[in-house]
Amino acid sequence: MSVELTMAVYATVLLIVLVVVQAVAGILANGLATQAGNRDNLPPVKIFHGRATRTVMNHIEGLVMFAPLAIACSMTQMSTPMSVLGAQIFFYSRVAHAALYLIGVPWLRAGAWGVSMAGTVMVALCVLGMM
Repeated sequence: MSVELTMAVYATVLLIVLVVVQAVAGILANGLATQAGNRDNLPPVKIFHGRATRTVMNHIEGLVMFAPLAIACSMTQMSTPMSVLGAQIFFYSRVAHAALYLIGVPWLRAGAWGVSMAGTVMVALCVLGMM
């Protein structure tokens, strides 16, 4: 498996971990019965649960942009040292982004997001034959 696909798989595993964190945060905030119910009348979102939810949504957005590029790069055998580096930058900065988001560090979190976007763009440029 290419490094680009490996990083996409790792990012998917990170998403699974984040969804579990979000689910546990919801259960701790609202109780199991409420979270297992229809959720029509949820109480106001607690800080950590809201942060975990936003972390999941942000990671999904990043993964939606990165995964097709990683697949295209691998399937077309367009992997280059730059696409490998871009994929690694994407994954490791997404780990940092998730951790910073969950603990509530705003400016560094935004920086990690920007770095992950740079990694995604690097892979895109390689797939497009521009790098």
